[in-house]
Amino acid sequence: MNKLLTTLFALSVACATGLALAQTAPAAAPAAPSQAPAAAAAKPATPASAKSLEAKIEMCVGCHGIVGYRASFPEVHRVPKIAGQSAKYIAAALQAYKTGDRKHPTMRGIAETLSEQDVADIAAYYQNLGQAGRAPLADKPSREPSAQVALLLQKGNCAACHGANLSKPIDPSYPKIAGQHADYLFVALKAYKIENNAALGRSNGVMGAIAKQFSNNELKAIANYVGSLDGETETIPESRFHRN
Repeated sequence: MNKLLTTLFALSVACATGLALAQTAPAAAPAAPSQAPAAAAAKPATPASAKSLEAKIEMCVGCHGIVGYRASFPEVHRVPKIAGQSAKYIAAALQAYKTGDRKHPTMRGIAETLSEQDVADIAAYYQNLGQAGRAPLADKPSREPSAQVALLLQKGNCAACHGANLSKPIDPSYPKIAGQHADYLFVALKAYKIENNAALGRSNGVMGAIAKQFSNNELKAIANYVGSLDGETETIPESRFHRN
C-alpha cells in the first residue's frame, strides 16, 4: 500500500478521519485442567503509530500541507484547508469520492486505496492538527455581508446547516466553511449544479437544490464573502513528514 500511496502523492488533491478507540477483546475462558490452554486473549487495538500514520497521510501533505497549493481540476483553484475540519465530514467526503458521489479521478483513486481504519486515522489527525490552544470562534461573523450577499445567504439558508458564523455545523458531517478558500468554495458550489456528467459533479440532494437556485455570479459572491471570514480551518505545512 505504501508504494501506491507514494505514487499518488504528487497527484493528490485532498484527503483525510478518527483515530479508532482502543477496544479490548473479551478474555478467553480458563481452560479445564484436562484441556489444552485456551488461546490468548486478543491484544487491545492501539492508535496508529507515528510511522504508520506518516504513511497514511503521505498523499495528503503533498497538496494540503503546502500553503497556497493550487489544483488544476476541474479548474485552477487552491486546495481546501483541512486542518481543523471535522473528522466526520472528512470521512464523509472521502467516502463520497470512493463511491463516485463526488466525481474527481485523482481523489477517487486515493480514496479507493484507504481502509475504514485508514480514513478514521487520517481524519482524526487533521481534525486535531493545529487546534491546541486555539480559542473558539464567536457566533457572530468577523465581518458583515453586503446587502446583496445577505439576501443570497438568507435565500440559501446556509446557517441552517453550517451553523453560527458558518463554522459551527449542526452536525459534524457538515463542513465548517467560514474562512475556507473562496476559489475552492466556488468550484465546489458549481459542482453541485452539474448533472449527468461522468467526470464532474457532486451528488447531494440538499446542496444540489440549493446551488441550482443561484447563478454562477451569485455563487461567486457567496464564496467570496464566506472565504473572507475568520475560520477554524487552515493549511499547516508538514515538512517533517518529507524524507530526504
